[in-house]
Formats: sequence, structure tokens, C-alpha cells
Amino acid sequence: MKYLCLVYGEEKDLDALPENAWDVLVRDSLSYDEALRRSGHYIVSDALQPVSTAASLRVRNGRLSVTDGPFAETKEQLLGFILIEARDRNDAIEAAAKIPMAGLGTIEVRPVRELEEPRND
Repeated sequence: MKYLCLVYGEEKDLDALPENAWDVLVRDSLSYDEALRRSGHYIVSDALQPVSTAASLRVRNGRLSVTDGPFAETKEQLLGFILIEARDRNDAIEAAAKIPMAGLGTIEVRPVRELEEPRND
């Protein structure tokens, strides 16, 4: 089963990291991606651009509404994601617990809902 590991944190905490600490975080994150590959968990991952580059949209009654920035009003922002393959929820949580950003932010682990085309019988 696929699990999406959403990496949340505060951008200001990342911005405040000294350059050497940032370099360690990046190196650790890339190394962890490689460990996930070797274990067979890895599907895809990436970091996201700052929330200032985001747009949130809604379509209501056929009208598009676009707002700059993230939709949710929260202290932490979505900073990145890792899509993994795991045997079950416990296996996914065990894998996600080793994500280097877990020490600075929050990792949300959520199963992916596989959508299938409805059958026309």
C-alpha cells in the first residue's frame, strides 16, 4: 500500500538554520531517500518552494477563486513530501519516523486512496 508522508514545519525555522546545519539537513534527507530506495519503500519525494509561491484555488458554482499562499491557517507549513510503499500503517510510521525533518517539524502519514474508473455495467 502507498503512504504519503507530508513534511510540515515552520519556514522561519529552516531560514534560521546556519548554512552548515542546512547542509547537514539536506545531506541527511538525501541519504534517507537512498535508504528508503534500498529498503524498497521509496517511490518519490521532493521539497516544496516557500509558501509565498503557493496558490490556493476553489471552484464554486462554476467560478474559479484563486488566493495567493496556502489555504490552511496554521503555524506549520507543508514543506515537502515522500511517497512510500509500505506493508501496513505501522511499517509506514516506522519508515516516516526516520525522516530527518521529523526533528524540526511534523510528519503526517496518510494512506493513498487508489481511485478506479467506475465500471459501466
